[in-house]
Amino acid sequence: MKNELVETKSEFWWQRETVRFECLKCGGCCGGEPGTIWVTAAEISQIAEFIGEDETKLRENYLTRRDGRSSIKELENYDCVFLRRSEGRCAIYSVRPLQCRLFPFWPSILRDKNIWNYYAFRCPGMDKGKIYTSEMIQSLKNYNIWQDL
Repeated sequence: MKNELVETKSEFWWQRETVRFECLKCGGCCGGEPGTIWVTAAEISQIAEFIGEDETKLRENYLTRRDGRSSIKELENYDCVFLRRSEGRCAIYSVRPLQCRLFPFWPSILRDKNIWNYYAFRCPGMDKGKIYTSEMIQSLKNYNIWQDL
């Protein structure tokens, strides 16, 4: 009986349920609440080239330093500086950082079904589209980019 309790306790909701997601490029995940979007040196180079600015200007205009690392700036309303709310999209979508690409498969969102549901209310692509198996989700969850930067 004790082994069953341990096994059940270690199981995550996404291992028992069908999880669907398809990014609709709406920008809903890009603003409205405070957050940090870490960017690597390689991502900074890609973004700079994509928007046609040198890396120094990109750092001055679009990035900030947090805990010794680079992060994309937020506006006063907590929107990402690259969110074009009037167009409902990300201005750098094709070169967005890996952290953005991994949404909504962030450990903080996968931790609890209620948290998933909170974000699904704001994101029209969650609970729709492509099916993600528990193996796929575990692989994305293990990507752990937040500690590797």
